[in-house]
Amino acid sequence: MSENAAGTVIVISSHVVRGSVGNRAAVFALETLGHQVWALPTIVLPWHPGHGPSTRLTFAEADFDAAIDDLIRAPWIGEVKAVLSGYFGNAAQARSVARLVTALRERKPELLYVCDPVMGDLGGLYVPQATAEAIRDHLIPLASLATPNRYELAWLAGAPLEDNTAIMDAALSLGPSRMLVTSAVPMMAGGTGNLYLSGRHALLAEHRLIDKPPNGLGDLLAALFLSRLLSGMEDEKALQLATASVYEVLARAVKRGSDELTLASDSSSLATPMAMVQMRRLLHPAQRRKG
Repeated sequence: MSENAAGTVIVISSHVVRGSVGNRAAVFALETLGHQVWALPTIVLPWHPGHGPSTRLTFAEADFDAAIDDLIRAPWIGEVKAVLSGYFGNAAQARSVARLVTALRERKPELLYVCDPVMGDLGGLYVPQATAEAIRDHLIPLASLATPNRYELAWLAGAPLEDNTAIMDAALSLGPSRMLVTSAVPMMAGGTGNLYLSGRHALLAEHRLIDKPPNGLGDLLAALFLSRLLSGMEDEKALQLATASVYEVLARAVKRGSDELTLASDSSSLATPMAMVQMRRLLHPAQRRKG
């Protein structure tokens, strides 16, 4: 696949020396599927914090902002078809990325911006509240697609999300035209689901729940789904393939007993996944209101 066909993507998230989370997961997935990638780290860590304490390398806010200026005026910026953001080291970085997306959209209105609001999980926020608020106020309104987990969506919407109807209503209330919510309420016993809502579709992609998964699944899903959308694939097929890839990579890593996703060993799962995913069409909120 040529560079122009696949599209260049700017990926902005955390970088770990060891592991497959943040930029390490997203960049590998996008490059495996044929994309040129510009990768900007927001912080650098020896490993994921879940493995234990480690040194956190950070950037001065002014330096990060200056790097964003460099990207905006880069002579190759016309190559870029999409931006994907994930974990931020501070609130100022989120505001800088909002400025980047706005500047790129002035030149290319069709630019895809995927906001993966990496903020927290069932235990609550694991970023400062100011950072979460900056993502909510500056980035979510710009997103072509947002990919929160259920707990992040609940925080963003300010409401508990106990069922998929509530998840869809919350997704609509935030504004992005497309929302992909991980950790949705499953309909199959012993499963977990990714719920996708757009103006036309309300879809649930389910697979078997695997306990104690390695980190990086959300980073991987956002990158894979973005890649499929950039290829022009229909939303339902894109969701099925992205979900199947993530499940297959997860299952293989757990079978090996690995504490990290083993992407280098499982690159075929990114391109041509074989795992089965249960696809369901849900009642779209617009249809519910008509009824």
